Amino acid sequence: MAVPARPKKIKMLADVPRDNLFVGVAGWNVSTRHAADIPQSGSHLERYAHCLNAVEINSSFNKSHRVGTYSRWAAGTPVGFQFSIKAPRTITHERRLVGCDPQLDAFAAQILGLGSKLALILVQLPPTLVFEQDIAESFVASLRTRFFVPVAVEPRHPKWFTTETNTWLLKHRIARVAADPPIAPGGADPGGCREVRYYRCHGWPKIYFSSYNHASLIALRARLREDAWSGARSWCIFDNTALGEAFGNALTLTKLLS
Repeated sequence: MAVPARPKKIKMLADVPRDNLFVGVAGWNVSTRHAADIPQSGSHLERYAHCLNAVEINSSFNKSHRVGTYSRWAAGTPVGFQFSIKAPRTITHERRLVGCDPQLDAFAAQILGLGSKLALILVQLPPTLVFEQDIAESFVASLRTRFFVPVAVEPRHPKWFTTETNTWLLKHRIARVAADPPIAPGGADPGGCREVRYYRCHGWPKIYFSSYNHASLIALRARLREDAWSGARSWCIFDNTALGEAFGNALTLTKLLS
């Protein structure tokens, strides 16, 4: 005889902790068609931060910034605004996580400028980088001596999506990004560390170009609320920036969550 399903606890809207919900864009450029949605004065980042509560710094992937630049960015955003930041390609794609202590030292020294507004390090891996436990263990040990914020990894090789790898990520409190479109079975769901849930929406059906329709944003709202209600810090970053769709999607999702 089948065991009856346990009734789900009803989650009231007022129960959802808003402080655990972060919505933003990979970068803070705003397309001209959304110019009327943001204040007309201030820097691009200041105007962006008036509407959204988080941003993912992507420029750090290809170039370094001075600590003073990061300090200026932090100072130009309101209390409660949060930054995630993408690890440099010298670490992830050139060194491939091996022997990158000098690069990690330089990166850590620069991003000190974000202060308490630094919320998360994003480590996006090349598609050819297979999960190798010894390399991963050494890299995580190096990270932990320099960074005291959560880490999310966006792997793009199927070996990172096995049960064994997820157990390893969970043990080391590393969050695995839920990416859309996913590159492997299970890739659409967050994995690893349960305290952080990090969604990266690259656009569908055309990656980087397509906007998300209303039904997709409603589904995202449900996932973010469920994660936040469970106690996780729940992030959604839109990376469909090629035609400027990301800001509009992030703004609509923020309104849906309010």
